[in-house]
Amino acid sequence: MKKIKNIAIIGAGTAGLATAILFARQGIHVSLFEKVDCLQPVGAGLLLQPAGLAVFEHLGILQDTLKLGAMVTGLQGRLANQRLLVNSHYHEVNPQHYGIGIHRATLCHLLSSKLADYAANVTWKMSHEIHYLKENNDGVNIFGQHQQHMFEDNFDAVIVANGARSHLRPNAWVKVDKPYPWGAVWRIVPECQDFDPQILHQFYDRSQIMMGILPTGAIPQAPNQRLSSVFWSLPSHQLQQFLDHPLQHEWLLQQVSSRWKPVADWLEQTIHQDENLPWLSAQYRDVVMSKFGQGRIGVIGDAAHAMSPQLGQGANMALLDAWALGQAMQQFPDQQVDWTMFWQHYHQLRYSSTQFYQFLSRLLTPLYQSNSSWTGSFRDFSFYWMYQIPYLRKQMALTISGLKISSLSQMNYAKIAQSDHQSAIFSQNLS
Repeated sequence: MKKIKNIAIIGAGTAGLATAILFARQGIHVSLFEKVDCLQPVGAGLLLQPAGLAVFEHLGILQDTLKLGAMVTGLQGRLANQRLLVNSHYHEVNPQHYGIGIHRATLCHLLSSKLADYAANVTWKMSHEIHYLKENNDGVNIFGQHQQHMFEDNFDAVIVANGARSHLRPNAWVKVDKPYPWGAVWRIVPECQDFDPQILHQFYDRSQIMMGILPTGAIPQAPNQRLSSVFWSLPSHQLQQFLDHPLQHEWLLQQVSSRWKPVADWLEQTIHQDENLPWLSAQYRDVVMSKFGQGRIGVIGDAAHAMSPQLGQGANMALLDAWALGQAMQQFPDQQVDWTMFWQHYHQLRYSSTQFYQFLSRLLTPLYQSNSSWTGSFRDFSFYWMYQIPYLRKQMALTISGLKISSLSQMNYAKIAQSDHQSAIFSQNLS
């Protein structure tokens, strides 16, 4: 086994940046490939669950995240008849647990700023489009294009982290890769003060109508302007029509007003304050893989396990993937890696949890986004009774926190959050 000299990470999103930090601070040189000229994250706010925040604590950026993010204590979902259907709070799992609503630009800023601490071990490869990978005895060859010129480069290993639509994941590992029939339109607005600003608010009517208001914190360029993200669920084939026709925005307000008048009043006032702010769309994929790594190639983040956002786990699972890669690498302090053992350790940390959340996401999504005539009624009945039972209410809060491994077991926040030295001891005990 030869000592690792250079690992390529393809994609500078949440998974890629976090992995780069964890490898670089172990003394491994990382080449970070990104197809855009500069990092300009596009997307609405997202919710970092306790599982993701444990990784942030491990990375040493949790306190900075609290300054720009919005603390979220729980999730509430209300029906059109005003009945509270979902009422889940992190304190039911642990009094110290909370979530953080955060803008994607802020998330990228925090991770890239931390990565700058290890600049000597990082090479940025912007404007590089990767076409395909080829593994060989000496590592992995990357073939791509940079500024209209083809290039080829060789690395000891490659981590694919370029998103849900990745064309680089090995086909033999892919069991499912298909788009969801539903998506969402979203818009960033000034923080909603009409409702509890520490709650993710959702509103449902049957399985055809769903709206969300997520506290989103601030962006680094305007730290005093607090924001919220507004989501409205739509079938995928209607997304572009909504964006192209302003009258559709009035239709949305009418739909909300007929069900949740206070929400519509706030939303109308907010929209009219700045009509130049655009609505944008988000589409989702369902990606299931039989494994996440073998030999010198690994796949993480949405590229490995994209799913519906109903459970709010995308960024958290990406961060846990990065953490698990760091744990697996700590088995080899001399950086002479046995890749079979490396991926065994990684799968031990990530496979069960990922399977659990993918299964649950596939099970729950039709209850919120579908054209079914009965799934909404089933959800309203079953969830109402489930939340009357303390044990089930706690299990739901634990599931939302991102810490579940299976229906009967869970990850330990403290073990994820602990320092590299403590993590090394933990990894050796698992081996």
